[in-house]
Amino acid sequence: MNFKNKVVLVTGSSRGIGRSIAVRFAKEGANVVINYRSNEKEANVITEIISSYGNDCMCYKADVSSEDDVKNMIDAIIKKYGRIDILVNNAGIAIDNDFQDRGVNDWKETLNTNLIGVFLVSKYAGKYMLEKKYGKIINISSTNGIDTIYPYSIDYDASKAGLINMTKNLAIEYAPFINVNAVAPGWVDTGMNDDLSKSYLDSEKEKILLKRFADAEEIADVVLFLASDKARYIDGETIRVDGGLKLG
Repeated sequence: MNFKNKVVLVTGSSRGIGRSIAVRFAKEGANVVINYRSNEKEANVITEIISSYGNDCMCYKADVSSEDDVKNMIDAIIKKYGRIDILVNNAGIAIDNDFQDRGVNDWKETLNTNLIGVFLVSKYAGKYMLEKKYGKIINISSTNGIDTIYPYSIDYDASKAGLINMTKNLAIEYAPFINVNAVAPGWVDTGMNDDLSKSYLDSEKEKILLKRFADAEEIADVVLFLASDKARYIDGETIRVDGGLKLG
């Protein structure tokens, strides 16, 4: 896949899945915009890595749940590059807690990032995609939004289910010029799992046909496919990438 000179914005790309997606696009020749909310050190590291490939790279601090932050970030990208070709809505948070201990503020923080953030970035980036009559939007959802339900992450699960629905609505809104799809990973080997016990993680791996968690790069592979011209007739869909978790 060749993304030479494409302008790609990956939200929440200082670590984890977002980091892998950003690096993969850079390896394929894209100009990548790194977005982060607080982890400036890791954002600068990934910016240096991407720049080492000879691509142009922009690093921008913005909270995707803040409309002012999003507007300013999109304006800065347009000022520098004149367009946004591909948007990957990856920024997301999970606040695991016992159901009875979960409060309204937990819900608000999760929904503000995982749903409202996607709405805002898609709205302001989509405006410029429509002007060019071209664009790809890929939303990172989760199997938690489909059928791997965990009460201790009830707000996260609800947000990822909402994101699948939003993907369909955005596909309708932006047709026929912008393809909007989602990827729903199952378990992925990232830092988000660091606080979970080994025994619990091992028990979850036993539920997966492939008996392992995905590498972040394997999620990036699917994202790049959806962003490519090879997926030009796929729209409004959610691609499940779970190693056979549903069947395990």
